[in-house]
Amino acid sequence: MKTAEEDLMHEHQVIQIALNILEKIGERSQKDEIANYRDIKDLLGFLTEFADKCHHGKEEGFLFPTLEKAGIRNEGGPIGVMLSEHTHGRNFIKQMQNSIEDEKVDKNQLIGASINYIRLLRLHIQKENSVLFPLIDNRLSASEQKEMYENFENHEEKVIGEGFLLFVNSDSSIIMSLNVIGVKSVKFMVLFSSRSRLLNT
Repeated sequence: MKTAEEDLMHEHQVIQIALNILEKIGERSQKDEIANYRDIKDLLGFLTEFADKCHHGKEEGFLFPTLEKAGIRNEGGPIGVMLSEHTHGRNFIKQMQNSIEDEKVDKNQLIGASINYIRLLRLHIQKENSVLFPLIDNRLSASEQKEMYENFENHEEKVIGEGFLLFVNSDSSIIMSLNVIGVKSVKFMVLFSSRSRLLNT
């Protein structure tokens, strides 16, 4: 059976893909190749629903409280740092959402907020993977970890249901759809067209 730590690490991989897409959108915007308003809105919707409400929701609702009970400090400790960074991330998402109001894109605001968000999330993921998540095995019993994973599953079902299907099509637009197919067993499906150039370096 999948563990709570494996679940969170897998979600980090998916979030990293979304950050790569956001980074490419920012780079194109700097070259005056503004992405489609709908594409940006859909990607921000993914980051809000999956990265924040689902993934960060698991951490804030179950992981952090359980680790705190096991003796990991919140205030002045790693949990407090992670919570603060979650808040900063939400602020950057809000700034990006504000940059596409009225179906128009404020290029400078979008670029600035996206750069800050990407930098924050990449460092945040690195800290959690290397410092916080190893504490799950070190501090929690097998039964506590099993209960946490079950709580993760229930939370995910409530927040995103059967999951998202995120893919980049041949003209490099981002299309997001909720509950397109039954992907619960896969947890999360990310498909990229072989003809897409959005993630090419």
